[in-house]
Amino acid sequence: MALKLDMVQAASLAVVVLFIGQKIKNKLIFLDKYCIPAPVIGGLIFSIITLILKISNLLIFDINITLQKLFMTVFFTTIGLTASLKLLKKGGKGVLIFLGISIILCVFQDITGVTLAKIFGLNPLIGLSTASVPMVGGHGTAGAFGPIFEKAGAVGASTVALASATFGLVMGSIIGGPIGKRLIEKNNLSYPMKINSSNTQNKMIKAEENSNHNNKLLSTENFMSATAEILLAMGIGTIISIVLEKTGMTFPSYIGAMFAAAIMRNISDATNAYKVHAEESNVIGEISLSLFLTMALMGLKLWQLSALALPLIVMLLAQTILTGLFCYFITFNVMGRDYDAAVIVSGNCGFGMGATPNAMANMGAMTTKYGISPKAFFIVPLVGSLFIDFCNAGVITTFMNLLSK
Repeated sequence: MALKLDMVQAASLAVVVLFIGQKIKNKLIFLDKYCIPAPVIGGLIFSIITLILKISNLLIFDINITLQKLFMTVFFTTIGLTASLKLLKKGGKGVLIFLGISIILCVFQDITGVTLAKIFGLNPLIGLSTASVPMVGGHGTAGAFGPIFEKAGAVGASTVALASATFGLVMGSIIGGPIGKRLIEKNNLSYPMKINSSNTQNKMIKAEENSNHNNKLLSTENFMSATAEILLAMGIGTIISIVLEKTGMTFPSYIGAMFAAAIMRNISDATNAYKVHAEESNVIGEISLSLFLTMALMGLKLWQLSALALPLIVMLLAQTILTGLFCYFITFNVMGRDYDAAVIVSGNCGFGMGATPNAMANMGAMTTKYGISPKAFFIVPLVGSLFIDFCNAGVITTFMNLLSK
């Protein structure tokens, strides 16, 4: 029996699943301890239930995910509204360094995938289908390059790439928080919550500021303005996306809206002709991120992972270990060995194996527990959403051409 849910029912179910995830996280101390995001908890539980129901031939969910794409676009539009060139001047060097690290991770992932595929006697392009294509690239890049690999003779590459992207989505969310937490505790790093807790007066001032801040956020006028800015940027973004598509390159669906929002923000900074309500936009963005990630994880088809052959499972586990070790030893040390670096590591695990929203969820869980990290929230989404797709496509194309010789 199939249970079909329209987009409104799907969103309602996502809210229920999200709250269940939050309740479980609050009840089970180790989930909060290891910074596992509530959407991941609830979404994984739901996907496991759907797996059991499918195997038992009792029920199959047919969920309309239209609003999932909308929530994703809204979230990245709000990220665009924070992309001020004034901030870029402050964090420009960090962005370039992190982009370089991410490119190296792509290369390492591809070398690992191709090498293991050859060891198991598989087409090297199948190994590439478990590497940076689905890991750093996510489902979008997997869907784009899978058919190309199949045309080049790698039978089943599309299925492998999409299943690997699903695996990466889960594992990227799971390992990010614990690795970041381990770095903070092992290196005894100073973090905002720790610093604030040492001074009672500072805590009282902080509470008062937060109270005033929250009162401001609850302003209907400010929220209305923020919503209008987001919708306007999304509308302009559709035009930008059409122009980008004509280049023949593959871009995430949200990139146009993100560009438009960034342009709006910087015109505001330069002219002061209007005000961008960044704080209200961030609240809207956080809500959208939680719902998007919950719906994405609800839609996981875990039976695709169980259908993978042993060599593919080994390759996916190898990618998980590689990404975790790379982030732990290389990303952390190169990015400064401080609290910001630890938060960036949790984000790097997210988009290094899944997608930028996973990175944001990982970092969100970290900062909720330890305190804010503006540097991490500026660098990671900028690299993960804008630059890495360009660079990863180049790395993949280079490997594909080398393997076809």
